[in-house]
This record gives sequence, structure tokens and C-alpha cells, in this order.
Amino acid sequence: MRETLDPQERRHRTRSRAWFLQVHYRWETEGGHLTLQQALAETLEQRLVASGRIGYLERLVRAFGENRRRVEEVIASCLDNWRLDRLSVMDRGILRLGATEILFLPDLPGRVAIQESVRLAERYGGSESPRFVNGVLDAVYRAAQAP
Repeated sequence: MRETLDPQERRHRTRSRAWFLQVHYRWETEGGHLTLQQALAETLEQRLVASGRIGYLERLVRAFGENRRRVEEVIASCLDNWRLDRLSVMDRGILRLGATEILFLPDLPGRVAIQESVRLAERYGGSESPRFVNGVLDAVYRAAQAP
């Protein structure tokens, strides 16, 4: 299933997701010294992010920041024999991103969120990351669909 957007907007969203991972990485590695919004502001200040990508990036950061506890609860409930804090920073960021899109961005089909997250895992994660991310986010998606 594809997003019902024009090709350029799809590309902007795809790149916005990669930028989210950079903001997330900065936020995580600062050890609590930065808020997500500060990590976003610093990233936008120090990196050249195309203007067409900023809106969706801000939307992702805001959605995750406002719903972090719920996102992490759902992910944790879908992790078999793993804890969120034991995952790599990159896998954790990809799962948080995908779960945020599935749970809190209703205009985006859940299967698209999973597919985009798997692509990020292929690019930025370890050799087992794509399969792991797919399995966890599929469980998140099913949990979100349950009554």
C-alpha cells in the first residue's frame, strides 16, 4: 500500500523520517540534557534540511514527544524477550518512529509506516534489524487494529 501523495511529497516524507532518526539520535545521546524540541531545533540550525521536509519532520517529533509514554508502552508489549532500553539507539528510534506513525498519524496507512521503517532499518540498522523491525511493528499494527 502506498501513501496517496504526489511523488515529491512522498520523497519529502521519506527523507523526513531519516531526519527524525537524526533528531532522535541527538536527543538520546545527550543523556536527557535536551528535549526533543531542542534536538530538533539544533538539527535544523546545524544541518541543511530542505524546506519541504521540515513540516512532516516537525509533525513526527511533536507526535512522538506528546505520545512518548503510550508509544513505548505499545512497543514494549510487542517485544518478545527484549526490553526497549536494550535495543540499539537506531533500532529504538526506528521502532518509535514507526509506532508513532501507526498509532498517532491516522492519515498514514499503517502498512506504509511499517514499510518505510523497514527501509530505514535496511539502511541504518544491523543485519537483523529489518526483520526485527518488521515483526515488532506488525505486532504494533495489529494491536492498534484490535478493539
